[in-house]
Amino acid sequence: MSKSFSARRSMLLAGVAALAPLCAAAAAHADVVDAVADEVVETQPGQAVTQVEEVIVTGQIAFRNRTEDENPILSYDLDYFQRFEPVSVGEMLKRVPGVTFTSDVLEFDGVSMRGLPPGYTNVLINGRRAPGGEDDGSFFVDRIPAELVERIEIIRSPRADQPSDGVAGALNIVLKEGASIEGGFVRGGALINEDGGVRPSGSIGYAGNTENTSFWAGLNYQGRRNPKEKTSFRYDGDGNLDNIELQDDTRDGVDISANAELTRWFDNGRLRFNGLVVDTDRDEDEVSLEYVDDGTGSFTELDGAEIQAERISQQTYALGMDGEFRMGVGELDFDLAYSSFRDETSSTTWAGDDEASAELDEVVALDITDNEYGGGLAYTVENGAWEFKFGMDALLKEREASEIEFDIEDDGTVGDPDPAPGAIYTIEERRLEPYVRLTWTPSPQFTLDGGVRFESTDRDVTSDLGEVSSSSEEFFPSLHATWRPTAQDQFRASLARTQRRPDYSFLAPYIANEEPGDEDALRGNPDLISETAYGLDLGYEHRIGSRGVFGVNLFYRDVSDVIELVNTGLDVNEDGETPGADDVYNLYEPRNIGDGTTWGVEIDFSAPLDFVGLPDTGLFFNYTWMDSEVTDPFTGVDRPFRNQPSNVYNIGFIHTVNPWDMSFGASLYGRDEGYESGLDETIVVDYDQDLEAFIERRFGDRVVVRLAAMNLLDKEKREDFLKYDGDSVEEILDNRRNGIIDEIEAESERSGVLYQITLRATF
Repeated sequence: MSKSFSARRSMLLAGVAALAPLCAAAAAHADVVDAVADEVVETQPGQAVTQVEEVIVTGQIAFRNRTEDENPILSYDLDYFQRFEPVSVGEMLKRVPGVTFTSDVLEFDGVSMRGLPPGYTNVLINGRRAPGGEDDGSFFVDRIPAELVERIEIIRSPRADQPSDGVAGALNIVLKEGASIEGGFVRGGALINEDGGVRPSGSIGYAGNTENTSFWAGLNYQGRRNPKEKTSFRYDGDGNLDNIELQDDTRDGVDISANAELTRWFDNGRLRFNGLVVDTDRDEDEVSLEYVDDGTGSFTELDGAEIQAERISQQTYALGMDGEFRMGVGELDFDLAYSSFRDETSSTTWAGDDEASAELDEVVALDITDNEYGGGLAYTVENGAWEFKFGMDALLKEREASEIEFDIEDDGTVGDPDPAPGAIYTIEERRLEPYVRLTWTPSPQFTLDGGVRFESTDRDVTSDLGEVSSSSEEFFPSLHATWRPTAQDQFRASLARTQRRPDYSFLAPYIANEEPGDEDALRGNPDLISETAYGLDLGYEHRIGSRGVFGVNLFYRDVSDVIELVNTGLDVNEDGETPGADDVYNLYEPRNIGDGTTWGVEIDFSAPLDFVGLPDTGLFFNYTWMDSEVTDPFTGVDRPFRNQPSNVYNIGFIHTVNPWDMSFGASLYGRDEGYESGLDETIVVDYDQDLEAFIERRFGDRVVVRLAAMNLLDKEKREDFLKYDGDSVEEILDNRRNGIIDEIEAESERSGVLYQITLRATF
């Protein structure tokens, strides 16, 4: 660790620690300041709370919230999703505008907003960044159970006092708290796969309020299993079938999670503590069998087998404290946070002529430890139509990571670890982010909000290859205008600069073999800089009656310094050196290649059908059309961003039969195909539609039984690969331009219908 890092870390920790006495001083000040005791803070005793049974056991249909934020934010309470019994945040997000996934069937992990890859979406938990093990900084949202969530916020364009990360937008997962609900609940249920496999689930939670205190505690257990069948047909360049691969891929695991919150109110403010723990243990087992022509034109002759067993153990921890207090002429806000992510994954592969004779072929161990320490301090002053806010956020991030392959001895046993140069590395990042924000509301009909955020980032990447340090300083301005000509109509315009930071694996200066393809090697580039974007959002929202809403939003992003993998034109052996061994890899490196743009239109509608005499029927619809343009680093031709579909949509309904205390509904989700491009291959990714349905029966005011079914259309995911060959980069590109294909692969995947039976009771 360098002296500069030690000094700067000490300064940053000292700055964060300095917030603690300010917090204590603010709390003590609450007992002596009474001149502003009548001022209203964001939350305080006496505000309305919702009884748990009103959320869990109710015939009331929930619709999208209509927010009054200065910047464009869509808000969805848990009861908007809960009828369909989503297991995780990922399954919840299928029903919000512009969100799609590029994962396998029945997997909803890396969220993509506006069709851009997951790294372009900033995932927050209670307004704070969520650390995850993904290289692109994204967080797998399927690890947060729906049971712990109070609401989901989609931040289309950030204010100056919100993080600048998230070129596509930000997703804020707000966990439950006692200030908004009261009472307890228990839940028991099971997920049932098409093949009869059953995995149990259960949760319990309780929220309570006193005159000046509220609290919440929840515990959740969720078993999950996803058995998938994959089929690959491989053809030669002339279209003749060469071989068929059949693969069974089963993912089986358990998520145990808990969160708690405690809020204490004073005469002039409040102090809140919260915590979250998520523990995931999952097994992923794959058996791949390859068949060739047996001589009669029938592909029944087994030509090889590969067995892979992956064991995943992941933990997420998040602790936080925040407060709001009236002090002097304004309000002091502060927060302290610690979050951590642990990932220990082992992958073992056996290969042979068949399953019985398969021998140990590869053992790889992945170990990631992320620690993040953050804090923020802000002060807000109001004067008539003006509001002025200034503050600073600070973050210290430390990542220790390793990806180690073990030697395989001649007798087939696991030998000593054999890490590649640079495969054990650390990334240390320090951020200081001061900001100012000014809001002007000359009338109830108009609001103008503007500000600027300055972000200073220092980063050290250290391995046995040495240390590479980098620094960046950027301004992120934002401007938001809202006009409300009537009580039902609202127009918005937003302009903001955002960023996407480089993937961690792209920064690590070591060479990973067989990445991004079997014949390739990937070398990290510690000198990468962040992608930045100027974004414009123009929106209109119309309120329909007392509960409905219709919205349309146009977005545009001009992205600079796009990061893509580039073929260096060099070959390396398995040790990352100049060729000299039998195994030779094409060397790739991530680089900032230039600029790109993306744009689109988002439409959403949710309302009861009162206007056609169906007040107990709710209709939901959202549709996003999008397009983009970025220069392909291999061909020099413009193409869309990786795997961005041209559209994504969801339509559904819920109907309540009050005399029978029953409800039922259905939801249809779909997306267009996406496109990916590498040096020697192009890929088209396509998904079938996903249909879900539920039916529920309520018993009194406190019990509900619900049956939900997912993937009713037994959707498939299809990937078509066109592969090109050549002895040099130039020859490969010539073959691509001339349409000379070396191999075609058509891969499909299915998982079957998934059922869920649930009983909920409140107390």
